[in-house]
Amino acid sequence: MSVFTTLSLDEVRLWLAPFNVGELQTLRGIAAGITNTNYFVETSESRFVLTVFEKNDFDELPYFVHLMTHLSQHGIQCPSPIVDKEGVALHRIHGKPALMVSCLRGSDVSQPNLTQIEAVAQTLARMHLAGMAFHEQSHNQRGQGWRVMTAQQVMPKLAPVQQHLLQEELQFQHGLDLSGLPHGVIHGDLFRDNVLFDGNVLGGFIDFYYACHDVLAYDVAIAVNEWCVDANGVFVDDKLAVFMNAYHAVRPFTAEEKSFWPALLRRAALRFWLSRLYDFYYPVVGELTHAKDPAHFERVLLNRQALT
Repeated sequence: MSVFTTLSLDEVRLWLAPFNVGELQTLRGIAAGITNTNYFVETSESRFVLTVFEKNDFDELPYFVHLMTHLSQHGIQCPSPIVDKEGVALHRIHGKPALMVSCLRGSDVSQPNLTQIEAVAQTLARMHLAGMAFHEQSHNQRGQGWRVMTAQQVMPKLAPVQQHLLQEELQFQHGLDLSGLPHGVIHGDLFRDNVLFDGNVLGGFIDFYYACHDVLAYDVAIAVNEWCVDANGVFVDDKLAVFMNAYHAVRPFTAEEKSFWPALLRRAALRFWLSRLYDFYYPVVGELTHAKDPAHFERVLLNRQALT
């Protein structure tokens, strides 16, 4: 959600012409995240978020539009795509795909409390259940092929001990057969900056652009590796217990999911160690960009390996 594509008020005013959303008043870039360009768009009628997609092709994006629409209609707090007077949501600006969605209430929290963690877990489980009625599928763009390719790109940048860790984990993950686990819609990136709170009230999940069809428990692993750890990547017991109890109260794990849980925690840690390594060593230049520290997820991975 950084700003790679600079937009002016006049450009956005022209882009908004086919929409019935009132007159443009303010435009402000959002300096968070690392993949797409995002702006807050305030009109005389409401407030929206405009996303300019920096990496996705146009034909990849209807999945996300339809998914957010489906989840919104099924009571999941998430942005709703805004359509123009012809019923079309996706357009182009600066030659790139662009989408405007509703702006949810609240802001992200850096130090979530137990009540907020419980709300995230419950909503994630409800999202997984709601996603079972969504019949479009999109494969995980950050699966095995991406892990291998990205590892090859960052490997020469790493110290020998890191290279060994990465090679060891890639081999371990390649040997896993997760085909028997429940699959469905996953968010894929449920970090603290992708969840909004108004006090302790969950405003919603945002940034669904890594959503895909994958192992549901893997999505839970991604979330607990973010929401339930200390600065060293070690699980905070009460946070983890609250999260897992709240999730299981809505969608209990199967026996197979419980069996693969430690491996899924490792896979989730590997995925974000790799993406942060890549963003650190191969940054994309933008106006309001930042790369997150890859060392954090290296520590998370080492901690998860110690659990198995």
